[in-house]
Amino acid sequence: MALIKKQKLDKLKGKANDLFSRTIDQHINLAVTGLSRSGKTAFITSLVNQLVNEGASSQLNFFDPVHQGNFIAAKRIPQKHYHVPRFDYEGAISALTSEHPKWPEPTHGISELRLAIRYQPKQSLLKYATDMATLTVDITDYPGEWLLDLPMLKQTFEQWSIKMLELLTSEPRLSHSQTFIDKVSKIDPFSIANEEEIAELAAEYTELLHKFRYELGLSVIQPGRFILPAELAGAPILEFFPFVNFNNIDGNDYQNAKDDSFIGMLRARYVEYKERVVRQFYQKHFSRFDRQIVLADCLTPLNNGAHSFADLEMAMSMILESYSYGRSGILSRLFAPKIDKLLFAATKADHVTPEQHNSLTALLNQLIYQSKHQLNYEAIEMKSLAIASVKATKSGKTVHQGKEIPVVQGKVLKADTESAVDKADEMITVFPGAVPENLPDETYWQSKGFNFINFAPTDRLNKNQALPHVRMDQVLQFLLADKML
Repeated sequence: MALIKKQKLDKLKGKANDLFSRTIDQHINLAVTGLSRSGKTAFITSLVNQLVNEGASSQLNFFDPVHQGNFIAAKRIPQKHYHVPRFDYEGAISALTSEHPKWPEPTHGISELRLAIRYQPKQSLLKYATDMATLTVDITDYPGEWLLDLPMLKQTFEQWSIKMLELLTSEPRLSHSQTFIDKVSKIDPFSIANEEEIAELAAEYTELLHKFRYELGLSVIQPGRFILPAELAGAPILEFFPFVNFNNIDGNDYQNAKDDSFIGMLRARYVEYKERVVRQFYQKHFSRFDRQIVLADCLTPLNNGAHSFADLEMAMSMILESYSYGRSGILSRLFAPKIDKLLFAATKADHVTPEQHNSLTALLNQLIYQSKHQLNYEAIEMKSLAIASVKATKSGKTVHQGKEIPVVQGKVLKADTESAVDKADEMITVFPGAVPENLPDETYWQSKGFNFINFAPTDRLNKNQALPHVRMDQVLQFLLADKML
């Protein structure tokens, strides 16, 4: 009888522990975004690698759960959403640890990965219920270009077209877009639409967006799905473009335009894109995120000049306008999840000397200053860091003209293949230049006293050991540590 009572008591205790565990917040939806080539794939690979290889040469001194002994282990587990592509961690880590290391292939759409982190609760109420708890982390990778589309939800086709025309008629875009503008201007907007002609012009507009992003290094690309279409590649919903001649048509005629007219079809496809692509992304994915990291490559726009850097500033502002913020407590999570922590990371910090890291962080803060100032009133915790997800250089000192100067050493990245230069003598030692602490002025652009080089992974790495990094432990501390007390 005593044994039966004990078994019943243990069973009730187990149920109580399970209920208590479910009540305590032990789940994080972590979103990772950034414009293409900002380093999202390398970042997620490193974040997962640091956790699953903790103890194998890991350097996580600023991650309290490890430093204080709470952390037990982490492993990848099957993701919850089977319809979302899986983040290719194995492919990414294989690229970094191959005989000739190279950066992993970038992702072109949304993907997911799920981690289970075992830890010993020491401060939270959970310590009274169990000796070991599990924090589940769902990591969602999505292109920052898609996020740039969210402001379109508040714009009509006319408003969006006028905004895009402002961009197209400003340098450096104008030199490349004038032919496209002239072609669209010659079309009668109220004539019966020719789908083949619209498809050709949409393809030409898409080519312009590719040129703006990947040749000119510009950041404001709309619609973002045009250059990163994922599963929508080839769909008619991506066959529209801004109409460039609204000043010369009557407003009433436009409002009454039939859907089979030239401008009516453009308008209909724009509306469909907003509802079926942009809004659907927000509802299915973006609205459930509760922690977010935004990656920014500030060095490449500095190399590309004033126009490129100004475009990055505009893009960061557009990204920040799209968020819905607020504390995510247990009750609010049941109804309207909100982002409660936001981390901005300036990537490729190892491409400049360590003395420049503070300047890189200060520059990132300048980029987001206005939006960050406004968001501080929304009770959201924010942080900025200069990081290198996978450290590709070594830093040191050298003597030049009798003076000691800081330098970095690494292997130059081939721009055409995004892989390492094979020749052993292609290792270079260089002082790449100084990063401005404030938004660059005209004097800075005129002096051009910098050359921020893209480096490739140099050393052959071990996939069963933690990757070398810069401040990934501080990233983990900010995003996860408070859930592992």
